[in-house]
Amino acid sequence: MTSPIVLRHPIPKPEWLGKLTEDVLEPDLPIIDPHHHLWDHPGNKYYLDELLADVNSGHNIVSTVFLQCFWAYRKDGPEAMKPVGETEFVASVAAEAARRGTRTKLCAGIIGHVDFRLGDGVDDVLKAHAAAGGGRFRGIRQVTARHHGIMASIATPPTFGLMAEPSFRRGFAWLGRHGLSFDAWLYHTQLDQLLDLARAFPETPIVLNHVGGPLGAGPYRGKGAEVFATWRAGMKSLAGCANVHVKLGGLAMVVNGFDFHENVLPPSSGELADAWRPWMDACIEDFGASRCMFESNFPVDKGMCSYPVLWNAFKRIAAGASASEKTALFHGTAERFYRLG
Repeated sequence: MTSPIVLRHPIPKPEWLGKLTEDVLEPDLPIIDPHHHLWDHPGNKYYLDELLADVNSGHNIVSTVFLQCFWAYRKDGPEAMKPVGETEFVASVAAEAARRGTRTKLCAGIIGHVDFRLGDGVDDVLKAHAAAGGGRFRGIRQVTARHHGIMASIATPPTFGLMAEPSFRRGFAWLGRHGLSFDAWLYHTQLDQLLDLARAFPETPIVLNHVGGPLGAGPYRGKGAEVFATWRAGMKSLAGCANVHVKLGGLAMVVNGFDFHENVLPPSSGELADAWRPWMDACIEDFGASRCMFESNFPVDKGMCSYPVLWNAFKRIAAGASASEKTALFHGTAERFYRLG
């Protein structure tokens, strides 16, 4: 078998991003950013001050949701409990932001990690996350994105077919018992696997990250029309599951193949909107605005665009939406899904 192509996410370059600035569109529109990370990878620190610089850059970001990223795990204790360290760390960041009196409620929701293959052992880990989260813990993401031809992960790649494993399903069942949600990160080639999981657990709220992970790199480079057709069919099937929602964003990753980071100048919001509109319009059409939410996926997507330009792009994409649809896309859906009210 041919070795998979290894993809590296571009590290954000402030000087390059600063070569293009824009006036903020609709600056008063309330926004919940339901997907960002915190970490300190080499050359890519993104902690409280860096997050604040972005959310204070012009758009009306009222609150945010942190998504697990394998960071700040406990160094000691049982292996199963180590991911709880991430929730502890993020809760401390949220508390520090509150102490400073920040305008934005940072990390108002926290999505942590547990290995569902623990089966019934998941119960104790979820209880520990809830205790560590200080009232902010909302759910779990266990990354399942895997493809034979692509390797693009910051951690150990998940096993193939993870969501169908009996132990995974046994552990997954504990989410519903705790009233928690699931963030699904996978590639478009795995949408049928999520469909099967969503049908098996119709009462568990699920949100599909990053527009369902349409691949545009490696073996899929130059096959946009083919990928779109396959992806759209899978998304239409998923839309039939009332418990499934979609995050509109995350397309500034190298796996998607847009490669804006290779240009002399960073992309404008118009360029981003033109590139991403077909994918996001399709999601809104199939799922409805009440099950879609725009997301930043920062600082990952910061490798290709700045925070103000990114949200301007989303506002351009939603320009034709009604007032109620805009409310849902930028604020309402995320508030309801993550129970932030």
